[in-house]
Amino acid sequence: MNIAKIKENLEKSKGKVIHFKYNGARNQIEEFDGVIENTYNAIFTIRLEEQNNKIKSFTYSDVLTEILELFVQ
Repeated sequence: MNIAKIKENLEKSKGKVIHFKYNGARNQIEEFDGVIENTYNAIFTIRLEEQNNKIKSFTYSDVLTEILELFVQ
């Protein structure tokens, strides 16, 4: 899979509730549910469901390198 394919799949998933698993530094794992709000050239934004509509941004390479995993519900 390449970045162009990841971007295309994320654009198709806009508006759907998705479960995310983020593998952060020092083996810290964060899991959250959110909706893909926008996709840009280098990043995409996620509006979190449970945290007062907080927005997080990630790069497509985060998905490619499996730092961020997506589970479509």
